[in-house]
Amino acid sequence: MSRILAIDYGRKRTGLAVTDPLQIIAGGLATVASFQLLDWLRGYMQREQVELVVVGEPLQTNGQPSENHGRVMQFVTAFRRAFPSVPVVLYDERFTSVLAHQAMLDGGLRKKARRDKALVDEISATIILQSYLESRKK
Repeated sequence: MSRILAIDYGRKRTGLAVTDPLQIIAGGLATVASFQLLDWLRGYMQREQVELVVVGEPLQTNGQPSENHGRVMQFVTAFRRAFPSVPVVLYDERFTSVLAHQAMLDGGLRKKARRDKALVDEISATIILQSYLESRKK
């Protein structure tokens, strides 16, 4: 089987997570500068077989698009041009940053580590992917 990749796209950094080949467990993969993301993904996709990409859709609590929504949609368009054979699913990412910070607290990370925005982005991508996997079971 192939993997599912999750992307938590941000203006500066993008968090990435991926499943195991059996698509059971989501795990953090990397945090990449957003301007380098497509090049990074090209290299990754050459090494690993990716069946589906889940992109976090930034929505406000009322369900309306957030400030970052336009940038995410531009990225999705560029991704589809670069990888036309890989399907993309948008998945609600509301509260993932809050959940990532809580996971860091629960994991006992020190204050300095919790300030690492790259780590927050990677954990957020993992939460998006795990939530997507759980939604498929329903």
